Amino acid sequence: MTQPKILVARAVFPDVLVQLAQHFEVTSNQADERWTPDQLIDKLQGQQGVLTTGSERIDAALLGACPDLKICANMAVGYNNFDLPAMTAAGVIATNTPDVLTETTADFGFALLMATARRITEAEHFLRAGLWSNWRYDMFAGADIHGATLGILGMGRIGQGIAKRGAHGFGMKVIYHNRSQLDAATEAQCKACFVSKDELLKSADHLVLVLPYSAASHHAIGAPELAQMKPTATLINIARGGIVDDVALAAALRNQVIAAAGLDVFEGEPRVHPDLLALSNVVLTPHIASATLPTRRAMANLAANNLIGYLINQQPLTPLNDPVPFV
Repeated sequence: MTQPKILVARAVFPDVLVQLAQHFEVTSNQADERWTPDQLIDKLQGQQGVLTTGSERIDAALLGACPDLKICANMAVGYNNFDLPAMTAAGVIATNTPDVLTETTADFGFALLMATARRITEAEHFLRAGLWSNWRYDMFAGADIHGATLGILGMGRIGQGIAKRGAHGFGMKVIYHNRSQLDAATEAQCKACFVSKDELLKSADHLVLVLPYSAASHHAIGAPELAQMKPTATLINIARGGIVDDVALAAALRNQVIAAAGLDVFEGEPRVHPDLLALSNVVLTPHIASATLPTRRAMANLAANNLIGYLINQQPLTPLNDPVPFV
């Protein structure tokens, strides 16, 4: 019996390729080239499945040019690179990798918050440049974390993980805004209080963004929202680029509208807006919130098992849509 053909669009753990090769004819990209949309279309000819990362855009144009495609398995929890309505209309199932990265990403979000509030990046650059010659009472004096008000915009699994770290580990007052209020039991576990978005912006000492990207959340934090925040506040984005207006944020940081920001995601990444690069009061990391070896391995394994589950057993593990089943 002929094996289904799949494409692995970016480099992945070699043993994951071995696992996939037991079920499929695999074309891989261990050189980790970042293909253009036309190159991706070319590579997908005759392929029934593809293991993607957030770098590969799956839209109506691609789907129309790749009629054999049946499943796209994203090695990420976010899926703003997928046009879900177009995929459903084309009969292509989409999957992602929820749960397996929740705690690791919450760890990183809190680490980025701490680095930003305590000005760790600025201080390290200062030391490495040989500028440390004496002690001053206000040298790199930042903001307290313990006892401060932690604001969370987007209270899914990762947001709840950050809330628990703040409330239970640092005695923070936790407030949040979400599309819908959490149930009372979950709020109690997180020691979190639901507030309006305006109240969240006005009251948070440290605001963490963990909401999914969509057309509705595009530039959810722009100049008007930044103006509502405390001048001593920090803003942390571990969600997706495009949720924050990077140009407006750079202006707010430059003009001390807010004190500092920590960013793991950016509009148009891997490009970072030069205005952000020129600032010292922003901590910048290259989209690595889930980057521990155990977590990345779990993500790769789940993406692989979604391909196996659907193309071999007609049962994906973590589907995002429900197209007409293939025969």
